[in-house]
Amino acid sequence: MPDPTLAQPGAQIDAQPHSPGQVPDPVLDSARAQVVAAQQGTPAIKAFFDMPTFTVTYVVHDPHTRRAAIIDSVLSYDPASGRTSREAVDPVLAHVAELGLSVDWHLETHAHADHLSAAPLLQRELGGQIAIGAHICEVQKTFGTLFNAEPGFARDGSDFDRLWADGDSFRIGELPVTVLHVPGHTPACVAYVIGDAVFVGDTMFMPDYGTARADFPGGDARTLFRSLRRILELPGETRLFMCHDYLPEGRDHYAWETTVADQRRANVHAHDGIDEDAFVAMREGRDRTLAVPRLILPSVQVNMRAGHLPPAEDNGVVYLKIPVNQL
Repeated sequence: MPDPTLAQPGAQIDAQPHSPGQVPDPVLDSARAQVVAAQQGTPAIKAFFDMPTFTVTYVVHDPHTRRAAIIDSVLSYDPASGRTSREAVDPVLAHVAELGLSVDWHLETHAHADHLSAAPLLQRELGGQIAIGAHICEVQKTFGTLFNAEPGFARDGSDFDRLWADGDSFRIGELPVTVLHVPGHTPACVAYVIGDAVFVGDTMFMPDYGTARADFPGGDARTLFRSLRRILELPGETRLFMCHDYLPEGRDHYAWETTVADQRRANVHAHDGIDEDAFVAMREGRDRTLAVPRLILPSVQVNMRAGHLPPAEDNGVVYLKIPVNQL
């Protein structure tokens, strides 16, 4: 019998009508149809907010089969001491154990620049496969050079168990999943459409905070705008789950769930009516004012390895490199 957690051929669907002048997008048509049909199987979603990095980790499972995926996990890290800890991981493990879930996937939306991934730790304790977008190879080539990575560091994505292309599909139990390639923040960004929910990574934030920066190596504001609009072509009731929240002025609580309709109506950077050129001018101007993320150097050299630390040196100690005057 085929493994239900792996990609299975889906039924044929009719494409949705396109607006005049709109380029046909069969992958998005498939994702749209999935959302419309998802009332037959809505995922159960539990969010875990990591205050030190403002990151949201999600445990998503199929209530019928209790098969699960963990999205954008966090390994706690103190840059002053160089110590990692399980502070952000243990609540996730406790939730999985409490519900008796079987974890099949550790899904990364991209190679994060603000926290270390806990995917290898979770994989050791829970099993499952670590997966990311196939364009991670571009990130590995760029940052492998920056960090002068060891000769054994392969820049072909092989640190990960699975690499996703745009339009790939698989299942979490009986829940259908469609992968959307949504570059702009980084070349490797993907969003996961799971049932009627989309985990958007760092493409966008809550409507009152706007959108992600696009000035990292391989990032591009114009590409980000097109990725945003692609996601926002999904049905208005589609639930969107953010990877971060930074509590903007005027709001007194952290939040990470919104809808396509709310983003189209109220996103301060990308609501309906803002055209591509205006967005690019705003995004590039704003990015020039932003500081380098506090954990970018430890994070990227770990996350480009699927969350694995670099190999220990001949004294048995693992080191994270700090390239001087390079960023």
